[in-house]
Amino acid sequence: MSLTSQQKKIAIGSFLGWSLDGYDIVLMLLVIPSISQQFFPSSNPAFSLIATFASYTITLVMRPLGSVIFGIYGDKFGRKKAMIITILGFSFATFAVGLLPTHMAVGLLAPILLIAVRLVQGIFAGGEWGSGAVLTIESVEKQKRGIMSGFLQSGFSFGFLLASIAYQIITILYPGHAFEEWGWRILFFTGIIPGIVALFVRFSMEESKLWVNESNSHRLERAPLRKIVLGEHKKEFVLCAAIMTGLVYMYHGSISIMPTYLLQFGGFEKSKVAEIMIFATTSSWIGMMATGWLSQKIGRKNAIIIFCAASVLVSIPLAGLILEKHQWFELSVIVFAFVVSTASGPVPAFFSERFPTVIRNSAAGFSYNAGLIVGSWSPLIALELMSNVSKEMVPLALGANIAIGAIIVIIPTILSRESKNNDLK
Repeated sequence: MSLTSQQKKIAIGSFLGWSLDGYDIVLMLLVIPSISQQFFPSSNPAFSLIATFASYTITLVMRPLGSVIFGIYGDKFGRKKAMIITILGFSFATFAVGLLPTHMAVGLLAPILLIAVRLVQGIFAGGEWGSGAVLTIESVEKQKRGIMSGFLQSGFSFGFLLASIAYQIITILYPGHAFEEWGWRILFFTGIIPGIVALFVRFSMEESKLWVNESNSHRLERAPLRKIVLGEHKKEFVLCAAIMTGLVYMYHGSISIMPTYLLQFGGFEKSKVAEIMIFATTSSWIGMMATGWLSQKIGRKNAIIIFCAASVLVSIPLAGLILEKHQWFELSVIVFAFVVSTASGPVPAFFSERFPTVIRNSAAGFSYNAGLIVGSWSPLIALELMSNVSKEMVPLALGANIAIGAIIVIIPTILSRESKNNDLK
């Protein structure tokens, strides 16, 4: 697959931005067991853990607001400008987490500051995916959209992978108590690096020609949100939001909760968790590219449905093998991540192909992030389920939670029209 110089810059710039999102998300997930008592001290460890997870979830829940703000901005002033603003805000917010004082230093102000920074971070993160996805899909030919969709979406898992590697390095350099004192802060400081690289690339990108043509023709929509939610595109928006609800529920109820699953319920050491997550995230990264490529061959709908159906079948037995530390548990992790976390590979193309240029940034971005309103609570639900059953039933609780997400995806996907051959207008 050959791409022009500009297509490569757009793809890389979008990929790196989405990688930063994945990097930050997994950093928070990896450090939650270590910092929960520092921000939410309690005699009940489960309460501290759940409270810290809630601060993480706030980031996800705020993203729909960010998608609306920067989606409208991107439709009115250009995808490139929106992408520059979001990467700046998101990078500095990630860096700021590492500067936060703990409860021991400032009392109740510590969790308040953590929640405030994660809230701001969620707003900027919400605008990141829509602009990058739309610009990437608008910039390539119809025959390349599937593989570019998978490549872009895999950026999240790539960021996950980088964070897992960074986590492993830092846990070696700062073992035990040193990690809880300084190690976790250094992890968040490093989050600014991919942001700076992405910003550099984005300044050299060209704006979407489709958007430029609409802008020059003065056809830009003044109130895109009304048209998306209440107007002629209402059905498409509802179906896309429902699909993303299930996909987010599956991803964050599987890969995102995996570090806690291994540490709290499996009794794995931090260094081993980091090693396992490298396997898992590499598999997820490859899997998203695979589903994107597959969607170009058999259609977006079929690719999504096949992987969701497979998730229902394999999640419980594989989760059990992982927790039992079976001799094949590394292979189980790889297969688990490849199947369960990768159905979203076709989504950047699938969503962008459903809406016209004048509202595409707003519509695709808001549809994607609207799924986070419900779907992002999956880790908390999974944690609650697993905390209230016997150890033997923990894999069943995790797998059942994933199956719920898969079913939520399959129904609206069946009801949606195929978009693989759509021309962008």
